[in-house]
Amino acid sequence: MWRDKKVSVIFPTYNEKDSIRDAVNDFFANGYVDEIIVVNNNAAPGTDDEVRQTHARLVYETRQGYGYAIWRGLAEASGDLLIIAEPDGTFVGNDVVKLLAYSDDVPVVFGTRTQREFVWEGANMGFFLKWGNWSVAKLVEFLFNTTLLTDVGCSMRLLSRSAYEKIAPQFSVGGSAFGPQIALLTILNKIPFIEIPVNYRKRVGVSSVTGKKWRAALLGMEMIGMILTYRVLSWFGWRPPCCNDLVGIRTKEQDVSD
Repeated sequence: MWRDKKVSVIFPTYNEKDSIRDAVNDFFANGYVDEIIVVNNNAAPGTDDEVRQTHARLVYETRQGYGYAIWRGLAEASGDLLIIAEPDGTFVGNDVVKLLAYSDDVPVVFGTRTQREFVWEGANMGFFLKWGNWSVAKLVEFLFNTTLLTDVGCSMRLLSRSAYEKIAPQFSVGGSAFGPQIALLTILNKIPFIEIPVNYRKRVGVSSVTGKKWRAALLGMEMIGMILTYRVLSWFGWRPPCCNDLVGIRTKEQDVSD
């Protein structure tokens, strides 16, 4: 609980069996998180068993993709403040406090992994990924004349319930480019936001997206295409259509808090 507001964390999981239990316990340990929703997105065998040893709530999304998993988790969460993160060991539970502190002032808080002092040894934030994410973020900042942006790919972020409900009907990206779409929808809907540095540690296991440079490059090109499309169309008064059918819908879930 944060200033009488319930705090929910959404963890999508696909290949995080070896880290998810520690991640759940770490995020609960800060004392502010009321619930953690783990979204099994066709996860590795044994993942559910690891989650059952925690106080997280397990739900399922069979459509493969980071975006689809986050759609499901957000729709299932009951919090007033909704935090999206990764259960792969890269993010630190104590950084929840940073996001919450800024949520007193703005409804959306984005994390950034590009501050050198917060990037741990072994983290997957080399020259290619760091400056690729920075460049795409600066493209957004320039084209949309926003506040400071330095990391369009950071998947640790906070949405207030009101901000989520405003942009959720416009969700349309089911894959890995969903993170940047959240940023673009926030901007297009004129929702105030800020970006703050978060810790970024070495991942447990190998990412299915950024583990290979060619996949990361393809994702970057997809992000750039979406950014340019949204900017050009927005000049003509366009807004993303409402197409997400998950908002406010409770689906198959399993309570593993016992």
